[in-house]
This record gives sequence, C-alpha cells and structure tokens, in this order.
Amino acid sequence: MDYRVPGAVINGETIPAHPILEKEKEEAGNQTLERDHWNNKLEYVLSVAGEIIGLGNVWRFPYLCYKNGGGAFFIPYLIFLFTCGIPVFFLETALGQYTSQGGVTAWRRLCPLFEGIGYASQVIVILLNFYYIVVLAWALFYLFSSFTIDLPWGSCNHEWNTGNCVEFQKTNSSLNVTAENATSPVIEFWERRVLKISDGIQHMGGLRWELALCLLLAWIICYFCIWKGVKSTGKVVYFTATFPYLMLVGILFYLYPDLTRLRDPQVWMDAGTQIFFSYAICLGCLTALGSYNKYHNNCYRDCIALCFLNSGTSFVAGFAIFSILGFMAQEQGVPISEVAESGPGLAFIAYPRAVVMLPFSPLWACFFFVMVILLGLDSQFVCVESLVTALVDMYPSIFRKKNRREILILFVSILSYLVGLVMLTEGGMYIFQLFDYYAASGMCLLFVAIFETLCIGWVYGANRFYDNIEDMIGYRPWPVIKYCWLFITPAVCMATFLFSLIEYTPLTYNKKYVYPWWGDTVGWLLALSSMVCIPLWIVYKISTIKGSLREVSPLLLCVGQPLPGTRAGLLMLTELESHC
Repeated sequence: MDYRVPGAVINGETIPAHPILEKEKEEAGNQTLERDHWNNKLEYVLSVAGEIIGLGNVWRFPYLCYKNGGGAFFIPYLIFLFTCGIPVFFLETALGQYTSQGGVTAWRRLCPLFEGIGYASQVIVILLNFYYIVVLAWALFYLFSSFTIDLPWGSCNHEWNTGNCVEFQKTNSSLNVTAENATSPVIEFWERRVLKISDGIQHMGGLRWELALCLLLAWIICYFCIWKGVKSTGKVVYFTATFPYLMLVGILFYLYPDLTRLRDPQVWMDAGTQIFFSYAICLGCLTALGSYNKYHNNCYRDCIALCFLNSGTSFVAGFAIFSILGFMAQEQGVPISEVAESGPGLAFIAYPRAVVMLPFSPLWACFFFVMVILLGLDSQFVCVESLVTALVDMYPSIFRKKNRREILILFVSILSYLVGLVMLTEGGMYIFQLFDYYAASGMCLLFVAIFETLCIGWVYGANRFYDNIEDMIGYRPWPVIKYCWLFITPAVCMATFLFSLIEYTPLTYNKKYVYPWWGDTVGWLLALSSMVCIPLWIVYKISTIKGSLREVSPLLLCVGQPLPGTRAGLLMLTELESHC
C-alpha cells in the first residue's frame, strides 16, 4: 500500500493526486450554495427602511407640498397611499417571501405569461443604478469641500465667480439683487465649480475628473456594503438607515391647506407619482428583500409599519425643511416660492445656502452632506442588491457558487460606473435629467403596477394569493387590500397613467433651457425600454410555446395547476416545472 501523500514531490517525482479526493475537491468548488436569509427581523426592517426612506423624502415631498397647496396635498397623498402604496408594497413583499425568489423568477413561478413584469422592473433598476448614485458623487464633492474654515459657496471671491455674483448678507436684505442677471455664490459654486455646466445637451464638454473620483469612491463603498449579500447588507443598514433620523431635528404654510388646489388634476398626479417613488414599488427591490425572509415572517405587519414610518418621515422632514426655507425667504426678503425648489436644486443650492447662515457652518455642512450620502447610499445598494438577486435566481447554477456573486456585483458596479461617467461631463446634468424624468418616471412605475395587480388579482387569483399569505403568517390580511388588487389599484393607476400622457410636457432644465427634439426622443426610448418588456414577453411566450392557444393557456396563465399552498410544496418545483 502506498502511504505517500498525493501531490507531494519525492526524489523529483510528483505523486499523482488521489482521483477520489480530486473529484470531491472539484465537486466542492462547483457546489451550488444555499440561498441566504436575514439573520434577524431587524436587518430586514432596516434594509427596507433604508431603501424607501431616501432622498425623495427630503427633497421631493416638501417641494410637492408647497407646489400643490400645502396641507391640502395630504388629501390626494393619503388616498394614493391607501389605494396604491400599501397594497402594492404588501403584494411585492409577500410575493418575494412566498416564492423565495428575486424580481424576475418570482413572477415566472406565479404566471409565466407575465414574467415580463420582472424584466420591466429590472430594466428600471438598471437605469436607476446608472444615474441615482451620481447624486452621491455630488454630495461627496460638497462634503470634501466642507473641510475648510470658510465654505467655498459662501462668498464671491473665488476664481469661478463672475461679476454678477452677489452675497446675501443677513444684515442687509436690500442687497436682494438690483440687476436681473445677478446670481448668488451658492448657485455659481454649483453650476460653475461643481458641474461646470455647458449651454446644452449638444455640448457635452470634458469629463469632470474630480466628480469621477467621487463617483468611483461611491461605487467602492456601495460594493463593499453588499458584496457578501444580505450578510453584509444586514450589518451596514444598522448605521445607514438610522443615522439620518438624528439629522432631522415656513411650517405655517406647510400645514395651512389651500383646498382649491384639489381641483387641479396635476395635484393628484404628483401625489400618485410621489407614492410610487417613495415606496420603491414596481422595482423588484421589495420582492428581493422579502425573498430573504423566513417563510413564516409576518410580512403583513412589517409592511403596514414600514409604510407609516416612510410617510411619517416625509412629514417630519417637511417640518425641518420648511423651517429652513422660511428662514431663507425672510432673510432674503423674497417669497418662499423663490427658494423652494425640487430635486438637486434643493439639496445643492437651497440647503447649502442655509448652512452658510449657521454658526460653525463647515461642521453643519459636513453633517448635512453625510446625511445626504447615507440617505442615498442604502437606497442605491439595495437597488444593486435587487438586480443581483434577480440574476442569481435566474441562473443559480452559474452565480450561486463560491465568489461568483462577488464577481457579478463587481461587474455591475464597473459597468454602472462607466455609464455614469457620461453624467459627469460638463453637459452631464442634461443627461442626468433625461434619466430622472423619463427612465424611472412615475409613468413607467404606474404601467408596471397596473400589470402587477391585474396578474395577482385576476390571473393568479387574489383569493389564492390570500391562501398563500395565510399559510405564511397564520391569518388572512384585511380584505380591503384584496379588493384594491382587484379593482381600486389598477383603476387608479390606469387613470393616473392616462392623465400623465394627456398632460405630458417636454422636459426643460431650470425652467429656461428647452431640450432639442432628439433629446426628448432619447428620453422616450428610455421610458419605453422598460414598458415594452411586458407586451413583448407576452407575444414571445405565446409565439414560442407549442400547441394551440386553448391547450397552452393553462400553462401560461397558471390555470388548473395552481402553486402549492405551502413553502414545502413550492420548493419541490424545479426550474422546468416553473410554468405552474
């Protein structure tokens, strides 16, 4: 018997490796890893909270309140919350928890004909990953610029300032600009120092290498937040999801309702789109996060609590924000409408201007931009996690192996970074706005929501889905949610979707620059890139399956062969049996 160690070298001779040991080693390397789960409920709750409580709560919700009648805006907002927000939020979370699948394969398991819903949501997530993190690059640039005695956007004596720059002094509100073309130092810092913005999308200019480095840092942070899946994500959110609350420490206008604004259909459109943006529905993120839950987790209770937490945060953020805007309006002697802006204009113009007025302004600037970074960071890495989860669940034999997931996340990060560089050129802001206005618009999300509720409510069956939920949590949720899936949610979403088409207005930048026709065309192509996935998949599925339409319809629509009522039965299905 040869007792020599296989693979060893003796007298210049290599001992052959034992074939059985080599086979076991090879099998171990090719072994498909088990799917992860949250270590505890708190990790799941904080991850969802970090995703839904983001920059929209801080820079979009207060602006919409001001724009649409102050406190009166809460009426359509609450109507959309209870008829669309909570029902779809719960639908996607329960879907992920029941199937234990990501945003694509979960729909494949329930109804193969509507698998395109999953593809549509992932296209939106891909486009979001390209541009949303650019905001973090801007915030990092501001954060690094705050490490100084005097904030660079507080005065007009810098090389990027023009002769039109006017400093608003607290002691003299009469300096409110005597010339029509006068600007403030904070605007010039934003446009001439940070963006170095060109005069239009047709002039892209050079790359802003400082912002490119900031974007690289943002992607590195994002990568290491999720590179180990929910094991690392669950730990990071303990900080990223809670710290911003410590930083949220005009109110008369904010609460005073102008009920006449309710007659304006645009108010209702804004309320609907805000719900879809804020609650991260129709993106597959909630399905992905819910898929890592234990089967008997009470997802119904979690969803209700998280929805009220999200809307409550928007309300509290409004107090803080309108306090700042009201103070600024009084200090400058102008109406609040001139300081109330939406999106990046609020975060990188209005807030920095307010910070300059505070004692120890560099310290407060650091605190504020750290808050912005954390608010955006957890939303960003959960979106990446959603995409990666969908891909891993679609191809488990490829990606659910040792180090494969980390490589996939690295590939997604590098690709998204390279695409994002386009938005860091001198004309990049125009590209950013195209993505923000079209790619992840309320129109796209509403379109997906219509098919989600129709699929669950009418094709798979609302009662059958309630049976699945009862098996998970031990009781049937409030029946009103079921009727929302069946009637109310698709009707409200359809009406809002049609209204958004009728009332469509072309995109402008800063209410002055009008995009060329081809710019709007690119925007519509971005919007259609996700919406066409659903009808195209339906056509593809019908045209490729063999047999007559009557013969194959039970397979395509899950009729006659319903999914098992328990998780044990569901997990017995193989990928080939996923046609229901």
